Amino acid sequence: QVRLVESGGGLVQAGDSLRLSCAGDARTFGVYGVAWFRQVPGKEREFVARMSWVGNTFYADSVKDRFALSRDNAKNTLYLLMNNLKPGDTAVYYCATGRVGSPGRNWTEYDYWGQGTQVTVSS
Repeated sequence: QVRLVESGGGLVQAGDSLRLSCAGDARTFGVYGVAWFRQVPGKEREFVARMSWVGNTFYADSVKDRFALSRDNAKNTLYLLMNNLKPGDTAVYYCATGRVGSPGRNWTEYDYWGQGTQVTVSS
């Protein structure tokens, strides 16, 4: 069973930065890509970013100039650095993994999900 644990969410002001973490296990980060999605109530889960297992990165157009992925292989952790946050970035952020081909923008392709972490950006 693949287990993912997100952390790092919180309440910030517009223009601030946050770094989210997604901790997994060696199998997850050595074989699968890992993605971040976000969701607000009443809307479908939205693709944010993904890093393939070889390190290729993909971003949603709405975040590509503000968010950045990085990975610590020793800690089996994927990070999402979010800069210049906007109120529209407010959502629950989830990391996900599974046997998904790149770019992996469709949330229905993923088999394993973390519990989510809330990000709230005030104006």
